[in-house]
Amino acid sequence: MKEFSTIYEEAVFRQGSESNLKARLPKPVTPNQLRKKGDDWFLSLMSRRIFRAGLKHSMVDGKWPAFEDVFHGFDVDRVSQLSDEELEKLMTDRRIIRHWGKIRAVRHNAQAIAVLHQEGKSMGSYLADWPTNRIVMLWQDLKSRFLQLGGNSGPYFLRMAGKDTFLMTDSVKRALLKWGAVRSFSSGKKALLHIQGVLNQWSDESGRPLCQVSMILALSVD
Repeated sequence: MKEFSTIYEEAVFRQGSESNLKARLPKPVTPNQLRKKGDDWFLSLMSRRIFRAGLKHSMVDGKWPAFEDVFHGFDVDRVSQLSDEELEKLMTDRRIIRHWGKIRAVRHNAQAIAVLHQEGKSMGSYLADWPTNRIVMLWQDLKSRFLQLGGNSGPYFLRMAGKDTFLMTDSVKRALLKWGAVRSFSSGKKALLHIQGVLNQWSDESGRPLCQVSMILALSVD
């Protein structure tokens, strides 16, 4: 497995300069910044990620004011109490994307945030307190607590929220193969934990957050 300095140099070369590379690197927010965000903000962001999946993002974003309207500003208490009849009525609203599974997920996910409240947490504190060096386990927990946040949707939601995480994009996978971190890929928990360990090592070595390590990996390949 290559030292991260070699991977960084390759990414700089492919981007034309170090300044070009640095301009593309994401920056995670601080735990305190996450804690200050309201649950309505997280529910809206989570729902936007869910509706974006498989669709053109700009199309979903253009409709988002209507989503904010029909879901009452994503107020967690209000949305968690929506009746089946109210959800079914949304399937006739042409202002939004009428996908039953995703519409139903909004209510379920509001209820899941309410469960966090019962555990003494806000959505922001739940995310902020999760150790970054165990981020794969947060992916798993998001999948078990919330609907439509399995696969890549959980990590992409975290990236949108500013929580430090790596992403398993096709480019990152090619880079992990190229630099000898893995021999093949599996979606199983054991394989993901191995990759977590590799990226933790590179993060420690470089002093960079996981989101930047994964972006540098992605930019180190064609």
